[in-house]
Amino acid sequence: MIQTAQDMKTYKDRIKAALGNQFLRKALDNFASAYKVSRAKAFEGIDLDALKDQIAEGKDQALTQLESLFQQFKAGAEAAGAIVHLAATAQDANEIIAKIGRDNGVKTIVKSKSMTAEETHLNDHLETEGFKVTETDLGEWIIQLRHEGPSHMVMPAIHLSRRQVGTLFSDVTKTPVDLEDIDRMVKVARKELRPAFLAADMGISGANLAIAETGTLGIISNEGNARLTTTLPRVHVALVGLDKLVPDLSAALRIIKVLPKNATGQALTSYVTWITGAVECAASATGKKILHIVFLDNGRLDLARDPVFSEALRCIRCGACSNVCPVYGKVGGHTLGHVYIGAIGLILTYFYHGKDNARAIVRNCLNCQACKSVCPVNIDLPYLIKKVYANILKDEGAKPAKNTVLSAVMKNRRLFHTLLKLASTLQKPLVQKEAGVLRHLPFIFGKAHDFRTLPALAEKPFRDQWPKIRPRIINPAYRVVLFGGCVVDFVSPEQAISLVHLLSSHNVQMEYPMGQSCCGLPAMMMAEEETAMEVAVQNLEALEPERYDYILVLCASCGSHLKEGYSRLLAKKPEMAGKLRILHDKLIDFSSFMVNILKVTPEDFLQNQARVAYHSPCHLCRGLGVTREPRELLKTTGLDYAPCKDEDVCCGFGGSYSLEFPEISSEILRQKLDHVENTGADILVTDCPGCVLQLRGGMDKRNSRIQVRHIAEVVAANLKNP
Repeated sequence: MIQTAQDMKTYKDRIKAALGNQFLRKALDNFASAYKVSRAKAFEGIDLDALKDQIAEGKDQALTQLESLFQQFKAGAEAAGAIVHLAATAQDANEIIAKIGRDNGVKTIVKSKSMTAEETHLNDHLETEGFKVTETDLGEWIIQLRHEGPSHMVMPAIHLSRRQVGTLFSDVTKTPVDLEDIDRMVKVARKELRPAFLAADMGISGANLAIAETGTLGIISNEGNARLTTTLPRVHVALVGLDKLVPDLSAALRIIKVLPKNATGQALTSYVTWITGAVECAASATGKKILHIVFLDNGRLDLARDPVFSEALRCIRCGACSNVCPVYGKVGGHTLGHVYIGAIGLILTYFYHGKDNARAIVRNCLNCQACKSVCPVNIDLPYLIKKVYANILKDEGAKPAKNTVLSAVMKNRRLFHTLLKLASTLQKPLVQKEAGVLRHLPFIFGKAHDFRTLPALAEKPFRDQWPKIRPRIINPAYRVVLFGGCVVDFVSPEQAISLVHLLSSHNVQMEYPMGQSCCGLPAMMMAEEETAMEVAVQNLEALEPERYDYILVLCASCGSHLKEGYSRLLAKKPEMAGKLRILHDKLIDFSSFMVNILKVTPEDFLQNQARVAYHSPCHLCRGLGVTREPRELLKTTGLDYAPCKDEDVCCGFGGSYSLEFPEISSEILRQKLDHVENTGADILVTDCPGCVLQLRGGMDKRNSRIQVRHIAEVVAANLKNP
């Protein structure tokens, strides 16, 4: 039985152990890099966004009709000779399948890969009932022999090295196995598994699809074991989640078109098997296959009716959310999941296996949006993860003290800003003034946080400097308002000052309303949605977006949250709809404004050809969908842009994430900085003040010669006539 940490202390211990597994991290990193390339190639020439929209729309429609689709499937399948069951719970499903085995005199069972069977812990139940069960998918067989759960939904044994597998096979077969010869190991597995197929009384499979129109099961696999499992034994039982129901073949084929490409970067899968009813079977006394199809509810019907979480049932189990997750890449699936792995697992665990198993793991999300961007059915995974965390806090009835303090402070802008100014005064004994950093960490931080230096709060926030530096442009080309956010305002005002110089030189009038505050994203990250909503209202009223041509942001995280998060938070406030629509239409990041609106040219800049690497902030490239403009701006500015490996992979900051999970944050940062140093760059540039904080702190801790600057600073520094 899978054991998942129930509390943060235990969970942190498991994280440390996972981070110590060097092979795991190397294997996952190599796969992640190869996956991105192969996935992009597999989708060449396909309108992926349109296909994703079609599948998501079809899944949503099917979710509103699950009960009728089930009845339609049942009628068609039973007319073709199958017996169809509906199990309300995981235990019910296990008992139904065990009874089928007893009724048919079954002793030995072979299984093909099924995450639904993992969900119900079917093997444990059947073995307790006296059946001999053999997993036949190579990866599943390996983890069965090791008494483990899968570490990935598609590649269950990805966490193991060939030497570990070879040693395991040697122990099982009692014969030496060459620990470097993978082909030989596969032959050993085939030799061991083939007799199990031939002797089995029952085969158990899952199904990727259940077509209601014809009562047909669709099974997608890369190994022939699924076909052997469903054809050789006289009894076949398929365990299928109700969410696998689709209305017709067209809907099924759309999913097949995307699933292998998104799962492993394959153009198509090796085997697609269709099963409609009981076929001829010489091993059966009746001459017909005994076919039972067990549909599993286990909360799915309730989930399908949920206005927020029903989206999670779109999942087609491709596992891509793990493939691109920087946290998964450092700790693996046994740490970032219970049965279901990765981002979708952080959500489904709560509904299928309870809050105790979800309590710790659900907090281990960077909100980097990588999973959302790669999801083939447009599930907003980061948002749902935070909603699950909010549900757990509500279930447990007691919020952490930090949540209570954060809410009280953020709701009161004046109090919030007063406390920041007070902290700026109190920090002075700790500040290394010439470097602008804290000489040593405050006592609230432990040694795990010593992977970067921390910046000091600015002596004078941007808002206090604004009255003196506010430009007054006669007949401006544009009037813009800057939403600064906390870090620009109180930690890095030089970034906003650079913006003022740039805009003034291009005849743009900028304003900075004093009523604006934090964007509210930190509150959302801590599942304080009510607080985030109140802050959103305050900011919208302060910005008065209708007065300006553009709302400009220097912080990608703020921009993404303002554009997308506010629409969700204020959906039930119709009086804010007009301002929200204007905000959405007018909000723009710095690089896009310079390139697409001002259309700056090389003639505006010094062309000093300093070598720069670029880090693409998560909420810029994925949240706002901006990728071309920053790189184009760097080249226009006259800088020598040096492409860097994994530019769009998170730096590990994630706001409060780096404080809660410093061990993971530091490892993600270490890899990012290694890639940057390999470019030979003199400067590392990014579009997010939070990323600057993380990257600069890491470089400073390394005593690196590489400067880390906001893109607005390097562009302003290269201006011919500042």
